[in-house]
Amino acid sequence: LGGLDLPHPLLLAPVAHQRLAHSEAEVATARAAQATGTCLVASTLSSCTLETIAAAAGPARWFQLYLQPEREHTLALLRRAEAAGYRAIVLTLDASIQLASRSALQAGFVMPADCTPANLAAYPPPAPPVLGADDSRIFQGAMRHAPTWDDLRWLLGETRLPVWIKGVMHSDDARALQAAGAAGLIVSNHGGRSLDGAPASLHRLPAVRAAVGEGFPVLLDGGVRSGADAFKALALGADAVLIGRLQMYALAVAGALGVAHMLQLLTEELHACMAQAGCAQLCDITPNCLTPQPPC
Repeated sequence: LGGLDLPHPLLLAPVAHQRLAHSEAEVATARAAQATGTCLVASTLSSCTLETIAAAAGPARWFQLYLQPEREHTLALLRRAEAAGYRAIVLTLDASIQLASRSALQAGFVMPADCTPANLAAYPPPAPPVLGADDSRIFQGAMRHAPTWDDLRWLLGETRLPVWIKGVMHSDDARALQAAGAAGLIVSNHGGRSLDGAPASLHRLPAVRAAVGEGFPVLLDGGVRSGADAFKALALGADAVLIGRLQMYALAVAGALGVAHMLQLLTEELHACMAQAGCAQLCDITPNCLTPQPPC
């Protein structure tokens, strides 16, 4: 996958602010990735610097990038990731604006003082926009730094690392990103947090796979809670899946050991599902292994 020889089709998804779950934060997750040969995707909004995470992780490590308001800051993050030995860039485009979720607002959640995005400490935040009386806080405010196709073309021209695009849900976008030079696509609805009512990633996976054809790398992020879920994603066209929520549950319970144990359990569940379905190899997992659910 992407030039990596991985022992299983499970990757650790980029999850921000992991100090909320464990005092060792992303360092613990990185150690688990190294111990299990798992590809770790480190978040721009991690609690530890990308260099610290790289030192604890194995060679299979990618860096998830949010485009910054200033291109010079984006370029600085990119160069740091290259220098730290990350093997690919995962550009997230499914959260053009980042707002607090309704559940977080209802709970009165406030980020702890010690939980800050370490990678961005050197880059001052942009000044808030000056809005007129008729301006929208969304369109003239939060959207003013939303990524554009020009930003993508610029980024692709600035690095030799493969650039994966995370947050693809529509077949037209999939084809356009493939043509633009993306190394691969990650079907994701950002955990359902960006747009309430968005379809599940798994529901959009077959259309994205059909759009880019066989052989072009496609991953699935979101909704994987068991090895059987991973099996379904592979059957519907994913080359591998990313694990996010289970990663945080395991990290919160037992740190690095918890994440490593979770990966072992998922791998064994996937193997058991393959055995029961008569699939000796990953390439044997096809849509024919699934039975369509009858209508309600």
